[in-house]
Amino acid sequence: MRALVRETQLDPGDLIYPLFICPGEGVRRPIASMPGVFNLSIDEAVKEAEEAASLGIGGLLLFGLPESKDEQGTGAWDDDGIVQRSLRALKQSGVAKKLVLIADVCLCEYTSHGHCGIVVEKGTGFDVDNDPTLALLAKTGASLARAGADIVAPSDMMDGRVAAIRAALDADGNTQTPILSYASKFASAFYGPFRDAADSAPQFGDRRTYQMDGANLREALREIELDLVEGADMLLMKPAMPYLDVVKAARDLTGVPIGAYQVSGEYSMLQAAFEKGWLDRNRAMLESLVSMRRAGADFIVTYFAKEAARLLA
Repeated sequence: MRALVRETQLDPGDLIYPLFICPGEGVRRPIASMPGVFNLSIDEAVKEAEEAASLGIGGLLLFGLPESKDEQGTGAWDDDGIVQRSLRALKQSGVAKKLVLIADVCLCEYTSHGHCGIVVEKGTGFDVDNDPTLALLAKTGASLARAGADIVAPSDMMDGRVAAIRAALDADGNTQTPILSYASKFASAFYGPFRDAADSAPQFGDRRTYQMDGANLREALREIELDLVEGADMLLMKPAMPYLDVVKAARDLTGVPIGAYQVSGEYSMLQAAFEKGWLDRNRAMLESLVSMRRAGADFIVTYFAKEAARLLA
């Protein structure tokens, strides 16, 4: 009876599984703050992708750990960069016929300072220079599309980056490559474990000058509207559970596909409760994911993707 009248459905195909790709071969390095998540070399990432595809998961979201970093994050748009090589390997393996390959577009994993753009001195401090950063993000999006990304996903929160990436994709002949914009990415305490995984913690300061204030819903909706005007095809809300009201408001605002990112801190928080025996693992995990679908997310980026898919199957 419950199944017959259920209003919100959750299927493996609604889930996107993030992968952290690192240099080397045969590498499967555990991330201490994210139990069950690993830094993977390209060959291991292909194996992980094959398992995800066999479980009916909808797609992968790829992040890269380069061999070296510099102030401008040149590894992000290197056509022989770590994610670009991963995309080609996944395409050649054939697994991409069953998975949507989404490539994160940002510089923080590639810059020596850990910020999402070009850093300039400002008085006694520093600032991330928005406009010069756009050109680098555009080059990154174009490079990832050339390598085989089905979707490019800018997560930097620079103003105007969707339009810049759209222009670069179109100029490169990739007019059909969609942009999944992290349209409202909040300056959140829940990103800590991700920064361990991606080795992307800022070396100084923080990202509150360009990521959003978690207190501001109306501002989030303005950011979403601006990204849609610039050509965003899809939206991603980040984090998820602490911001379900934003997911709901975005759903009410627009009919484009919307995703919710259950970020590293949300995942690790639940994992800690599971290990302590404080929460029922399967029920709490699925309940957290259903809440995002109920709020209006069409798809969910989650580190629980494989585990949840097994249960749902």
